[in-house]
Amino acid sequence: MPVQAPRRLFTVDEFHQMAQAGIFREDDRVELLAGDVVEMTPIGSRHASCVDRLSRAFHQHAGSSFIVRVQSPIALDRHSEPQPDVAVLRFRSDFYRHAHPGPADVCLVVEVAETSVHADRADRVPLYARAGIPEAWVVDLGGRLVDVYRQPSAEGYREHRRVGPDDRLTSGVLSALDVPVSEVVV
Repeated sequence: MPVQAPRRLFTVDEFHQMAQAGIFREDDRVELLAGDVVEMTPIGSRHASCVDRLSRAFHQHAGSSFIVRVQSPIALDRHSEPQPDVAVLRFRSDFYRHAHPGPADVCLVVEVAETSVHADRADRVPLYARAGIPEAWVVDLGGRLVDVYRQPSAEGYREHRRVGPDDRLTSGVLSALDVPVSEVVV
């Protein structure tokens, strides 16, 4: 009968200590999800183009009340520090200089997926919901659709809507945002 060794979950502090000790190279693409150090998939040109399109749309509609960050860490809890493709944050005059934004600072996160759509839906979205992030999107480039999640709870998001290329993306956070899905999932 096989015996399974207990998992060793890392904290955000330990993750940072590993980086400072040189365990990760500067160009390593890793993040901490639920205590596990996870290697991020390489970013292809279609993925980068989608992130740029979303970033531009968010910047156009965010005004001075928000900060739009691209592929930067957010601190969800003691064991998770993901780097969503796009995050819309509450504005702070110090631009989060002394610490990564926490759940109360994050209004919306977007994950863009070419090959990781299942993992984003199964692993990342529940983390965002448990942290209380009001809105999360998963852009499925292969399926040419966007999953929009709202109303977070400890069990997951209570509202899930899937929009396709003939639909429009709107946000509960950025009320002026109204973008055709077809312009995002090109």
